Amino acid sequence: MRIDLHAHSTASDGTDSPAELIAAAVAAGLDVVALTDHDTVAGHAEAAEAVRGTGLTLVPGAELSCQVEGISMHLLAYLFDPAEPAFAEERELVRTDRFRRGRAIVERCRELGAPISWEQVQRIAGDGSVGRPHIASALVEAGIVPTVSDAFTADWLANGGRADVRKHETDPVTAVRLVRAAGGVPVFAHPGAVKRGRTVSDQVIADLAAAGLAALEVDHLDHDEETRAHLRGLAAELGLLTTGSSDYHGTRKTVRLGEYTTDPAVYEALVAQATGAKPISG
Repeated sequence: MRIDLHAHSTASDGTDSPAELIAAAVAAGLDVVALTDHDTVAGHAEAAEAVRGTGLTLVPGAELSCQVEGISMHLLAYLFDPAEPAFAEERELVRTDRFRRGRAIVERCRELGAPISWEQVQRIAGDGSVGRPHIASALVEAGIVPTVSDAFTADWLANGGRADVRKHETDPVTAVRLVRAAGGVPVFAHPGAVKRGRTVSDQVIADLAAAGLAALEVDHLDHDEETRAHLRGLAAELGLLTTGSSDYHGTRKTVRLGEYTTDPAVYEALVAQATGAKPISG
């Protein structure tokens, strides 16, 4: 089985619609794909409809924006009940603040000499929740940077960069508990991605494990071999599972869907922990 547990659609900052993502997963030879848009489940219904008759299994999920000790981090949540009120309220709070933050970042970019506009960013985002990748695409359109990745530097949109503006982000221990209370399974996304900015300490990861974290996403484009080895050792020490995922965003990133995958036994162990929802078989 080929299993990719981290992918985005136009419901957040990917370039494939949920239906296009399903078609891409089939074309990539995947058996299982997770739809994990940022702080939203808006793409789930379309993806669930598109998966019918494909033979592919869809894992409904989301990627949550968190912060601890001034460091931003992301938590993947799988197979939770999307209607559970406390978790739904927190996702809505984060999404609402994304809008405020997006406008503030665009204004900072303009102050720094980038000829972009909020209307341009909204056009790029379409129906999705505006995020920094949409603003990065606007910087590419304006000729300020050559690629989306080049926008995520200290000069522009990286955490703490000249144009960065902080948004509401959930305390990760709280997020883990919210996911578990909604019947879901929490996994720490790309915990060693130093190119994105500061990363949390091993002690923070231990605290998350004590709160109910299920796994670390280890095999990821942003982790070198040394980082992966360290994370595998830490996971073993803390009794956590380890996953692998592409973090696919369509054409907004160079990584291919299914480029990194999760062991089938790990996938089954994660599914066994879920009580909020079930994978959707096509």
